[in-house]
Amino acid sequence: MAAKAARPKIKRVVLAYSGGLDTSIILKWLQETYDCEVVTFTADLGQGEELGPARDKALKLGIEPGNIFIEDLREEFVRDYVFPMFRANAVYEGVYLLGTSIARPLIAKKQIDIARKVGADAVCHGATGKGNDQVRFELSYYALEPGIKIIAPWREWAFKGRSDLIAFAKQHDIPIATGKENEAPYSVDANLLHSSSEGKVLEDPAIEAPPMVYQRTISPMDAPDKATDISIGFERGDAVSLNGKKLKPHELLTKLNELGRDNGIGRIDLVENRFVGMKSRGIYETPGGTILLTAHRAIESITLDRGAGHLKDELMPRYAELIYNGFWFSPEREMLQAMIDKSQEHVEGVVRLKLYKGNVMVTGRESPKSLYSTTLVTFEDDKGAYDQKDAEGFIRLNALRLRTLGARAAQTAKKK
Repeated sequence: MAAKAARPKIKRVVLAYSGGLDTSIILKWLQETYDCEVVTFTADLGQGEELGPARDKALKLGIEPGNIFIEDLREEFVRDYVFPMFRANAVYEGVYLLGTSIARPLIAKKQIDIARKVGADAVCHGATGKGNDQVRFELSYYALEPGIKIIAPWREWAFKGRSDLIAFAKQHDIPIATGKENEAPYSVDANLLHSSSEGKVLEDPAIEAPPMVYQRTISPMDAPDKATDISIGFERGDAVSLNGKKLKPHELLTKLNELGRDNGIGRIDLVENRFVGMKSRGIYETPGGTILLTAHRAIESITLDRGAGHLKDELMPRYAELIYNGFWFSPEREMLQAMIDKSQEHVEGVVRLKLYKGNVMVTGRESPKSLYSTTLVTFEDDKGAYDQKDAEGFIRLNALRLRTLGARAAQTAKKK
């Protein structure tokens, strides 16, 4: 049997720290295992949790005040990550709006920024060895800081299960929240774009998810019997206003989340193909994002040229897969982003929608840059704008190869 590789010598490590039980255990494990200085970084991505307790717990575990970093990233998250992704109408495997995937590169970027600031030689994340997040974090770390050392405790430590973690926490006086001593019925990840729930009671895809799983939306069956009318304004492909009021990106998404929640919008129960090779079942809720995607496609329908729009749709699955697999900082994603952003130059205007019992229905769209012409499409007199006789030659030219193939087929059939 090959000898286990010796752990690298680490002086200072930046830990992605939520303040929860798992990352608190990781914090203490790092101190004991690597005998290094630990710097904690906690990101506010709109997950809806107070971040003060994370600071308090880090202090209790011996972290110096100057080594505790807590940053409000909500605006940057929506402006520089969520909105560029929505310009592409990115959806992974037809349903997933990439809520978890798009948050990881920003967290990784901030960890690397802090590592440079404090002179750390390593970064650490709490992702497991079975999931996608380990890949997303580490590809981002390496893209931004090629020589950085990475610590992934779930791939290193000897803990066999939850009971081992609880015992370690008790041994080191790590606070355990009420109810945490038992296995959680499912795991949850959340940010301003979405919440995702996976594992435990959700692992059998044949069994309906219990109602308690849903974090961000009421049931469509319990939603109001009256539709909610809204309008969303766009500039260069980004949403900039709601019901005529200009809002910052994170403020607008927050409002859309509230509207989606109250109307039971944005629930999906999916089985996805993880990058590491396995299938997983999850319950994802993206209320505001679901509304935004419908509205964006609606404004594109009148402002985007057919060829440009169809090319975008062809490339979108590749773009979505790059984000899902953790390649946000890759040259190919940046190349695609440049093309997508170019396509959005004239994507502006207003979309009107009705929200009703889980549905998002477009009721109108208008733009000063619209390519839609009532003169051309009218069934009434178009004043000579379109000569219908031209269609005959157009059809015959497009049918030429089909007629040639048909003639050959007929000739072959005669010989049989």
